[in-house]
Amino acid sequence: MKIRPVILCGGAGTRLWPNAKKHQAKQFIDFGNWTLLGKTLERIKASIFDTPIISTNSKFLKQVKQHLKKHKIRKFKIVLEPAKRNTAPAILSTALIQDIPNEQPLMFLAADHLIEKVGLFNKAIKKNQYKLTQNNIFIFGIKPTIPSSEFGYFLTKNLKGNNKVTRFVEKPKEAKAKQIISKKGYWNSGMFYLRKDSIINNFRRYQPNIYRNCSNAVLKAKYKSNVYYLNKQSFIKATAKSFDYAILEKTKEINAIKLDIPWSDLGSWKEICKMYGRNKRHYFKKKNIFHRPWGSYVNLFNGKEFLIKELYVKPKGILSLQKHHHRAEHWVVTQGTPKITLNKKYFTMKPDETVFIPLGAIHRIENPYKKPVKIIEAQVGSILKETDIVRYKDVYGRT
Repeated sequence: MKIRPVILCGGAGTRLWPNAKKHQAKQFIDFGNWTLLGKTLERIKASIFDTPIISTNSKFLKQVKQHLKKHKIRKFKIVLEPAKRNTAPAILSTALIQDIPNEQPLMFLAADHLIEKVGLFNKAIKKNQYKLTQNNIFIFGIKPTIPSSEFGYFLTKNLKGNNKVTRFVEKPKEAKAKQIISKKGYWNSGMFYLRKDSIINNFRRYQPNIYRNCSNAVLKAKYKSNVYYLNKQSFIKATAKSFDYAILEKTKEINAIKLDIPWSDLGSWKEICKMYGRNKRHYFKKKNIFHRPWGSYVNLFNGKEFLIKELYVKPKGILSLQKHHHRAEHWVVTQGTPKITLNKKYFTMKPDETVFIPLGAIHRIENPYKKPVKIIEAQVGSILKETDIVRYKDVYGRT
């Protein structure tokens, strides 16, 4: 039996646009002729997968259909949530639709994750298919590259050839993350792999309210043109809970599939800057290089209300002390040790460190050393032009 991929596509993307009234959902952002949902749809074209199911809401229905058409996916089902109820009701509702047999393996994927080395990922899915039972759940762990506080972690022990999950740790501080990594902890990717009957059995046992109301929402759903419109009166009675809290923290039968592949949920501008830094040769164009007295910068990608640059600050180069009225900035240092002024603070940064420059903050980059400094910068705001610079001090006489 082929594996049925279920793509969870309801996220609003508020983490990237905390103050914006109108913001783009992360899975639909154009990062340079590609989107995260588009990459996910391409990934599920592998021969191990059956036709996809997409869980989303009416706000995103048009964009989901546009993506399916663009990526030439003609056979699909869409399950439309009538209200926000977090991932537990979303996951259960997709599993309950009629055309999924009880023993069908289901692979739950987030629409907004970037996964590289897809061959290894799909191989791990196929390899573990025979281990799925009517009660167990497999989750995917990513080998950490740094002790990040942006991700959840889990610990495991080997039991009868399986990596049994013994403990979850939700977004620890960096010092704690280092301890977890030293105990061979993995990032919790938020991807789940289990059979339909396992979902039903776990929800019946641990979340009867969600099970009862989602069953009714599917039973009373209207179905038209491949779209299930879940019944709102039933669905809103389901308790709003994440799948982690509703099921994973209660059930004992959780195994991990450990992966050592490049993975990111691009959930912060730091992660987005790093992604552009890794792939800058794809975005680099000579015509986008601009020379300045302190060095140069290159515009890598101009997106909707964001601009990604790489700054090159030559030895002894000093940018002007400045502020912006219309944009905030996120910096990730990739080379050198710049000295930073941020309002009344003055500090040195090292490679892989990041700093946020809020809108209106007075700031400056200096490179007092002999080695050049490189910084990937994400500008986020309504106006992203050089005209939005208010200079206070400038050693090159540009105030």
